[in-house]
Amino acid sequence: MLYNVYIGSNRTYINHLSKVMDGMFIALSSAAEAARAIEHIRERYHTSVLYEATAERENDCRDIADLHRRFPRVYLILVSPDLSADSLHLYQQAGIHNVFSPAVSSYDVKVVEDYLNVRHEEKFEAFSRTYRNKIQVFKLPKWKRAFDLLFATFALLILSPVLAGTALAIRCESKGKIIYKAKRVGSNYRIFDFYKFRSMYTNADKHLKQLSAYNQYRSEVSSAPSAAQAIHPNDLKQIMTAETPVLVSDGYIIPEAEYLQQKKQQKANAFVKIENDPRITRVGRFIRKYSIDELPQLLNILRGEMSIVGNRPLPLYEAELLTNDNYAERFMAPAGLTGLWQVEKRGDSGRLSAEERNQLDIRYAREFSFGMDLKILWKTLTAFVQKENV
Repeated sequence: MLYNVYIGSNRTYINHLSKVMDGMFIALSSAAEAARAIEHIRERYHTSVLYEATAERENDCRDIADLHRRFPRVYLILVSPDLSADSLHLYQQAGIHNVFSPAVSSYDVKVVEDYLNVRHEEKFEAFSRTYRNKIQVFKLPKWKRAFDLLFATFALLILSPVLAGTALAIRCESKGKIIYKAKRVGSNYRIFDFYKFRSMYTNADKHLKQLSAYNQYRSEVSSAPSAAQAIHPNDLKQIMTAETPVLVSDGYIIPEAEYLQQKKQQKANAFVKIENDPRITRVGRFIRKYSIDELPQLLNILRGEMSIVGNRPLPLYEAELLTNDNYAERFMAPAGLTGLWQVEKRGDSGRLSAEERNQLDIRYAREFSFGMDLKILWKTLTAFVQKENV
């Protein structure tokens, strides 16, 4: 899914661009509002910012430079009907990657969108290569692979009527693909296509910005200073007498304590879970309640990308936050259809903090055995009817 954040107020420009651009489109009036929206978008390599040029070129360049510094993975596009060579040079220095005419054609937009998709795929591959080379390679035990093949094959045969009925119900209720496919990071930081039955409307991501406040895991941590609170070099004199250490980067200076607090919050907010999500279809609510949406992952298991029991595979943005020595061990276990944290704390509505989940994943990587897998699988089968509606 592509995310397009427009900064400006020209309704003609906005109406045209919202029609020719794919994915989620958000129109905001200021760079500050756009920054707050981008903070809630995890897939930054799939995000573009369209900045409407104004008569105040210096202010434009300052805003663009700030966005480029705070969100280096975001693709910045200037929207302008006319641009001199000198102005283009200044905007490029500020961080602009491309320029669109307000009447840009759908073909030109498609070229940029294709580039963003390629860039996103290359990031996945680069991430996988980088971190797979840094950790000890995990090898799935033969007993576990044999059990996975037998269980997945038997389950597919027995559940084939359920799979067919679910596919038909999804097709009848809403348009879109029946199977939702997304990139996930599994054991050894390997990237693979992860399958689920689609449980949301096809325009689900258009509600992402409004729903960010309902993230259960985000609310567990008190608000930390954002990048907007970083100290600019021009304000260096104000902190010369400060007793706390400071960290210096190319574009800003920030007290070490604030930086560490920001990193702590990023790790705590790695997981996203939204209560009573209105993006979910009626069929989607049913199949989620009974975990039917997870059944296509039996195909992942047959392909050798997942196991019946293991640690849940993560989106790239979550895996990136767990690449340090404290959490890398959780990737030394198979990616699983179910796992240890899924059967923990059922009496407390299944609520686990992000840190608790990470520690349970690490525990499973260290201790998993055939007996442990059978216990987890039994608890999963006896508790698959989820009490909470999430």
